[in-house]
Amino acid sequence: MSQLEDFLAGERHEDVALFLTDEYLDSQGKLPKMGETVDSGYVLVVPGDDGRRAFAAGTGMDAMEFARGAMDQRGHISRTVDGGECPAADGDDEDHAVEFIFAFSEAQNEEVGGLYAHGDVIHAYAHCACGESYSDKWVVGEETETGVQPGGAEPVEDVE
Repeated sequence: MSQLEDFLAGERHEDVALFLTDEYLDSQGKLPKMGETVDSGYVLVVPGDDGRRAFAAGTGMDAMEFARGAMDQRGHISRTVDGGECPAADGDDEDHAVEFIFAFSEAQNEEVGGLYAHGDVIHAYAHCACGESYSDKWVVGEETETGVQPGGAEPVEDVE
């Protein structure tokens, strides 16, 4: 398995995943293209502290401040952390392309309850070309039953 596949399977809780589009990398030029190539850019899976520094170098933002700000708005982020659906889009995809994503995972924790009782949880935070930032989270293995689903605006938080 690749590092990205391991991350998406909830097997790399100490790491973070970063997605940057080709266009964003070209315009910023601060982050080397060391990740896995995907259709619209690159995804890097790196140890947490290194990932937060790489995120800051590539975006000019502190990763955790970005995540805190993005938590205020929910939207669908692809389960492969390489795209999303901006909640401000209104059907106009041209101005609403994801520029970058920051993601991490947390191990299952039955004591916390909610999603965490059902399995490992991926937290993802996206930034759109329009300036909107948004978040999504889902249970590994239950991606189609949890989080904001494609075309939706409200998260599915309860898993029976």
